[in-house]
Amino acid sequence: MLNVTDKKQDTDRIRIAKRIASELEDGTVVNLGVGIPTLIQNYLKPDARVYLQSENGLLGMGPTPPKEEIDMDLISASKHPITTGVGSSIFSSADSFVMIRGGHVDVAVMGALQVSETGEIANWAVPGQDILGVGGAMDLVASANKIIIAITQVTKDNIPKIVKQLSYPTSGIRQAEMIVTEKAVFRIDNGRLRLDEVAEGSSVEEIKRLTDAEFTVSENLKTMPF
Repeated sequence: MLNVTDKKQDTDRIRIAKRIASELEDGTVVNLGVGIPTLIQNYLKPDARVYLQSENGLLGMGPTPPKEEIDMDLISASKHPITTGVGSSIFSSADSFVMIRGGHVDVAVMGALQVSETGEIANWAVPGQDILGVGGAMDLVASANKIIIAITQVTKDNIPKIVKQLSYPTSGIRQAEMIVTEKAVFRIDNGRLRLDEVAEGSSVEEIKRLTDAEFTVSENLKTMPF
């Protein structure tokens, strides 16, 4: 049975996934990373023409199937059970990485351990701990046309994930354009972090307290939906 903390974490993750799902435009090819991004396909509109790409060799990934229909031969790169959408195609992981490295992925939605105030990403290793493995992260950071980061505002130990400068190994010199947490939406413009949306029940003051980075506040600050 889920405890109160687990339920809150699930609610926070779903809020992030729903907000990012609303950001994805029709006609775009989108790669979903490990963690929170794996929830996004469940919150796209049924008529959305968003083509989800999985680096293990699938274009046209559908939502998570019901438990009784799960087939673990049909999984995403993060080993999450999936379905295939109408017109989907399956191919080798080698072809998938050609697609990524060739710049054919419009948006990469990724988790992260840290994000700097300039949008630099660390998402594959914590110094002194077992290496998580970089997977396709560096290829996506280098090659996707746009990067959106999906993270909680702080770690389980209440340490900010949005920092002034990375203390973990970087995933590449490319920078994210957008960060979505359960409390806020940030955008990075010309290397500067800007707060664009604040979740209902939160405040700019709380975001400042939970963010170890400098940021400006948009003149058109909005309430974050969902």
